[in-house]
Amino acid sequence: MKLLAISDLHLGHAANRRAFLELSPRPDDWLIIGGDVGETLSHLALALEAATRRFRRVLWVPGNHELWTTREDGLRGEDKYAALVALCRRYGVSTPEDPYPLWEGPGGPCRLAPLFIGYDYSFRPDGVPRQQAVAWAAEAGVRCLDESALHPDPHPTREAWCEARLRATEPRLEDACRDHTTVLVNHYPLRRDLVRIPRIPRFSIWCGTRRTEDWHVRYRARVVVAGHLHLRTTDWIDGVRFEEVSLGYPRHWRRERGVDAYLREILPGPEPAPSAPGTVVHR
Repeated sequence: MKLLAISDLHLGHAANRRAFLELSPRPDDWLIIGGDVGETLSHLALALEAATRRFRRVLWVPGNHELWTTREDGLRGEDKYAALVALCRRYGVSTPEDPYPLWEGPGGPCRLAPLFIGYDYSFRPDGVPRQQAVAWAAEAGVRCLDESALHPDPHPTREAWCEARLRATEPRLEDACRDHTTVLVNHYPLRRDLVRIPRIPRFSIWCGTRRTEDWHVRYRARVVVAGHLHLRTTDWIDGVRFEEVSLGYPRHWRRERGVDAYLREILPGPEPAPSAPGTVVHR
């Protein structure tokens, strides 16, 4: 019995759809789907249908792509998110709006916390004012479709939506970590130092919020799971394992290996890397 994770399936690409539908059954295992399944409700339904047939239990968190307003769905902001959550519930899939499941398999007991924490443009240099962040990225030719496709309605801005999610989530995590360690699952990285994208470094402003950088300690995390970067990594920080579990666009993975090869074991997982408190170990 294992807890596995994968994100950034991007089922809008035919190669990714075909490969995900060939995923091997693992009836004893649980699967975390870490966002960016696709852009539409039909993409998510395809993933949930396949995953729930192959795994004992499935958990999902949204990425930015799921929250885009598309011609097919026509929903914006909170309405799109609510429709995604409702779809997951029809398949019995846990979401950030549901009670956090207790993992009692190997490596447990541990409370699994699917999160929906967005970004607030704070992953930027201190000398760049918020009002200039998008222009600062554009100076290097870096743009994000979120600026036109991810609407925060009814919140006035994406930052305000992020703030609302932080306020709603923190008390729940305080309760969750009282009696158990946790596995924190968010589409976006919870720490700025994990956003290592050398080809487009200024894309960092769309990658998270500084407000979560101590959550791995504050909420007694065993493992922190994220995606979004399309760069699979394992890091150890303060004795906590951080897993980036993206599949990515077809150019980001080797199709001859199949999606099975890209499932990341979260629990029980490897033994902690030996390090002093505060040490960062990249693997």
